[in-house]
Amino acid sequence: VGKSTVTVNLAVSFAQKGNKVGVLDADIHGPSVPRLLGLEGQRVKTGPAGIFPVDGPLGTKVMSIDFFLPEQAPTIWRGPLMMMAISQFFSDIVWGELDFLFIDLPPGTGDEPLSIAQLLPEMDGVVIVTMPSELSSAVVKKSITFAERLNMPIIGVVENMSGFVCPHCGVKTEIFQSGGGKKMAQE
Repeated sequence: VGKSTVTVNLAVSFAQKGNKVGVLDADIHGPSVPRLLGLEGQRVKTGPAGIFPVDGPLGTKVMSIDFFLPEQAPTIWRGPLMMMAISQFFSDIVWGELDFLFIDLPPGTGDEPLSIAQLLPEMDGVVIVTMPSELSSAVVKKSITFAERLNMPIIGVVENMSGFVCPHCGVKTEIFQSGGGKKMAQE
């Protein structure tokens, strides 16, 4: 549905406004933040203080499991290893002073979102990303219930892919319809 794209676009937008921004790619099995930010093949640097995030666009600090793996290598881990890695992203990474930390999560309510909820119980909030299809809405509603049960404030709903604007004629076509995100936010 474009969760990673929304995450990096929000992060870069906040950085453009002069904020100190970090981006954590917590999608352990499907990290895409490095690619979206043009950071493929980058590696972290280490020092006596710990592990340093990769420098991204506009001074953003970026961390992803992808920076530790050989190119195209899959992460074949079960829950405890994922929880440990995410925990280390907070404890062993030298983020420096940040105004905002944007965390990209995989779809659903599995290990990664649960780990983040447990490790950051006082987070400012979550942004729910959906697209205007009934299937997406059904899955995203479970994520909303998950966030509510774990007392994670929902600060926004983004409906992605609600239309395609033709670059030649400017006509908007609603490939997947639109309005599902608005309806979900109202509910």
